[in-house]
Amino acid sequence: MPKRTALLIIALLLEATAFGQQKDSLYHEQYRPQLHFSPPAHWMNDPNGLVYYKGTYHMFYQYYPNGTIWGPMHWGHATSTDLMHWTNKPIALYPDSLGLIFSGSAVVDYHNTSGFGKNGRPPLVAVFTNHDQAKEKDGKNDTENESLAYSNDEGKTWTKYAHNPVLKNPGISDFRDPKVMWYAPQKKWVMTLATKDRITFYSSKNLKEWRKESEFGEKLGAHGGVWECPDLFPMTAVDGKKMWVLIININPGGPQGGSATQYFTGSFNGKVFKPNNTDTRWVDQGSDEYAGVTWSNTGNRHIFLGWMSNWQYAMSVPTKAWRSAMTIPRELKLLKVGKSYYVASEPVKELHFLEMGTVKILSFKVKGTEDLGRTNTGQYIVNFSPRQLTSFSLTLSNDKNEKLIVGFDKKENSWYIDRRNAGESGFNKDFAKRLNAKRLINSVGADVFILVDATSVELFADHGLTAMTAIFFPEKPLGNLSISSIEGFSPGEISRSSLYRIWP
Repeated sequence: MPKRTALLIIALLLEATAFGQQKDSLYHEQYRPQLHFSPPAHWMNDPNGLVYYKGTYHMFYQYYPNGTIWGPMHWGHATSTDLMHWTNKPIALYPDSLGLIFSGSAVVDYHNTSGFGKNGRPPLVAVFTNHDQAKEKDGKNDTENESLAYSNDEGKTWTKYAHNPVLKNPGISDFRDPKVMWYAPQKKWVMTLATKDRITFYSSKNLKEWRKESEFGEKLGAHGGVWECPDLFPMTAVDGKKMWVLIININPGGPQGGSATQYFTGSFNGKVFKPNNTDTRWVDQGSDEYAGVTWSNTGNRHIFLGWMSNWQYAMSVPTKAWRSAMTIPRELKLLKVGKSYYVASEPVKELHFLEMGTVKILSFKVKGTEDLGRTNTGQYIVNFSPRQLTSFSLTLSNDKNEKLIVGFDKKENSWYIDRRNAGESGFNKDFAKRLNAKRLINSVGADVFILVDATSVELFADHGLTAMTAIFFPEKPLGNLSISSIEGFSPGEISRSSLYRIWP
């Protein structure tokens, strides 16, 4: 028996055994992600309050507990010790007399500048937007203000500050999504706030009293829609260069239509952000990553998480008990291309904890179509590193004639994801299409990492310089794999790793 065939058979047996052990009701419904966080039920959107403390990653998120479409926003809550397996927690923040609980951030106040700490222990402090629906209905502009809540039990329970809001709206209709960080050189907190078509920076010594520092971006970058969910943090590039990264989410105006996450690199002195680039750059060039921000208190790691959907169709996708999931957590890094620096992203290293077995298909040349076997689980990784990149297509399919294609188009110099035949798409006229992303480097070789879940694919190419996320809704998992090339393509060794599902 050929070695390649034997390895495929062994992998299938391992996957079948694991698959048989994994069946249960909750988190095993049709279309339910098995690698990505989704709430047990009801509506979810933006990740909020991402903070790491005492070995635990906290994920809060926009949540409506009474339906599967957007409604009065709460902060849902889940925790993890490895960024993969999540434990659902009670709702952390409920709407109050000041309004709904919109997006925001959370920090560890190590110096107890807020005075919320007890017994010498630092509090966790959440900074969020209150949205007043009554004012909105009356046509007023000052509907959104920034407020605080704090926790003295490591995030288990939260108390709202008695004197909220701490930053009042000056009369701007979109005044929201505070991302707060400690700026050590000046011993102060810096708030990065989305204010309609620009970013406004504020500073505070105690998280309670804020002063405006500067504005950025009125005519820079993409402006197809409102700016939302910003983030600001320092990074050190792979070559040692230090700079700042400013993330800004926008809706609509993304590269595939609808919502997406753009960014700038530059300098920041505690008051003013000065960009190195004024062109438009995207953290993810697919259709289904939005509101992405990073965890605070993670040291030199910059761990990014986005909402895996798009406002074009988020409320009409065909899930029933719940709606939407988060992307896989990603590690950000700065890479130099020519004279410019770009933000690259790849799945966090913890993803490999989920691997149940790997099949390696030895180097061969593709001329036409080559079968790569099948997997009995709907969640897996495919990766390879061709020494010479040319046009190819990797097809993921099932026996229902549904297929999703990931590939590279040499003529267009573009990576792509084609979901036109990948399952249910009637819920939105623009959903079924091919998504394209121009390649950012011109190296001869490449590396390709593809993460597949029940209803999503995440492509990371060229060390993460290109990231593309797309959701889809097949009747059955797309577990059959093949690779095609008309002109001929040598992918190098192909590895396929099946993954355990994250839910107990």
